Formats: sequence, structure tokens, C-alpha cells
Amino acid sequence: MTMHMRNLGATGLGVSEIGYGAWGIGADMWKGAQDDESLQALRRYLELGGNFIDTAMGYGDGHSERLVGQAARDYPGTVVATKISPKNGQWPAQPGVPASEAFPAEHVIAMTEASLERLGLPRIDVQQFHVWNDAWLGQGDWQDAVTQLKRDGKIGHFGISINDHQPDNAVKAVEAGVVETVQVIYNVFDQSPQDRLLDACLANGVGVIVRVALDEGSLTGNITAGTEFPEGDWRNRYFGGNRKAELQPRLRAIESDLGINSSQLAETSLRFVLSHRAVSTVIVGMRSVRNVERNVAIANGQALPAEDVARLYAHRWDRNWYEAAE
Repeated sequence: MTMHMRNLGATGLGVSEIGYGAWGIGADMWKGAQDDESLQALRRYLELGGNFIDTAMGYGDGHSERLVGQAARDYPGTVVATKISPKNGQWPAQPGVPASEAFPAEHVIAMTEASLERLGLPRIDVQQFHVWNDAWLGQGDWQDAVTQLKRDGKIGHFGISINDHQPDNAVKAVEAGVVETVQVIYNVFDQSPQDRLLDACLANGVGVIVRVALDEGSLTGNITAGTEFPEGDWRNRYFGGNRKAELQPRLRAIESDLGINSSQLAETSLRFVLSHRAVSTVIVGMRSVRNVERNVAIANGQALPAEDVARLYAHRWDRNWYEAAE
């Protein structure tokens, strides 16, 4: 098959509209990943024409980066994006904390070099900060580090991963021209990027990498009120309390409005996100060959019909399940 390609903003990079999200294969917060299966899934994604992989030093303390590097080295032309964890270890970035505490220049350079070593690649195509605060514009020396890394050929482009459910907290960075990409949560439930961020990215040629398009699994239709996760899996927190039961009527309402069944939720949800012309790629966690083959089939350039997109606007649900359930 030929996967549909989109421009990653004004970077000059063409990326497949379904990207590979490599958090799950870090095998720390998501339980159950096996390295051999993860590598098979990565390679199958690349065999099928996918070319964009997003990882981070924080995914399994670099374990995800090592696996990504093993696969990417065999497929020249793969676009690899990774992320630098904040030096102060604060997730998400907290108001009032200066840029010098989170991303001092020496940390940005040292962590980039460490990622390059784990990946086994000569250059990172897109280097990102894993948290962000728009107050950091003009603060500290992080921009000097980014300039140096580009000049030395260690990174190609620079972007930021926006704090959970805070899309407006990157609009200033986009408008100031200091970032070439943003990574943001955007899905049927969290439509807040449509308010300001996506238009700003379009106007300024900034590539948009969408994460959590399936709401950590909610929008796959596979999570029921009785679903259980392995001990130690972080989803026990995300879906804590009564949240799994609270989710069900929301899913049934989507199915009813669009005339679909639960097995069609995931495809519908991915196509909803891809229907916005600001979006460059949607990264999906795919730890098995089966999931890779199912998801990349969606990358055929076919957007969701406009009338279905309009119906889904009514299903916006503003909440933050990254905070512990009461």
C-alpha cells in the first residue's frame, strides 16, 4: 500500500499521516510490551510505507529510543522525532518556574547527544521539549542550544510537546516563530486545539503532530465498564474511579449520532482528527503487527465526511483524566 503523505509544516519534511507513537514500547508505564513484538510492529509500520516515529528519552528511560533506532537504521528516510525531559522533572511545566530550571542550554545539548547515542543515528529529525510554558519565550539560553544543535547538524528541526489539555499555552511560541512543530492532544473529546492553536499553526507554517487521538484507548471502543489493566499500568489511574462507566454513554451517543458500531469508533476518531487541514500526522501507539496493519490502512487520504465532522463537534467533553480520580 502507499500511505498518504502530508507536509510537516514548513520543515520541508513529508510525513505519513499515520505516525508511530513509541511511548508504549518503552515498557514502563504501559505494561505488557515485549521487545521482539515491538520491533516486529515497528518494522511492519516502516515496510508498509510509514515514515514518522515519535519517541522520547523518558519512555522507559531511553528504552523506546533504542528500539526505534534499531528499526529506523534499516529504513533510510525514516523521520525520527524524540523529546528531552525537563531537567527539574516537573510534569507538566508549572507556572512561575523559569526556563533555566527546566531546559538550560547544557541540559538540552547533553540530552540530545545522549538520545543520538541511544538511537544510533547521525541526526534527530525533530527534537522537542517534552513540556512547555509560553512564559519561557525570551527566557534562559535554551534557544542558543537549539541554534547550536542545528548548526552542528545534530538536529534538523525543533518543536515542543504541549502540556496535557493546554493548547493555548503554545500559541505565543507558534506566533513568535521559535518552533517548527507542536505536538498536542486532539481528539473527539478534547477539541480545544480548534479554538486557537490549529489556526495559528496554519498561519505560521508550523507542523502539527497529534497525540492521544484515541483518548488513551477510550475511543477504540474496547474499554468497557469492566475492563481491567495490568498491575502497575498507568491506565489504572487514567481510568480510575468511576471513569470507565462514565465513558460508556458518551461512546454510545457517538455511535448513535453517526450510525456506527463500536468497531468503527477508532477509525472514525482518527479520521476526525485527520480532517483538520492543520494536522500533519497523528501518532498512534501500535505494539502489535495487527494494530499496525489496521491503523495504517486509514492513511489513505480520505477524510471523514464533513457532515460527520460537524456531528462530532457536539461530543466535545472538557475534562482532565490525567489528574487522579476523586
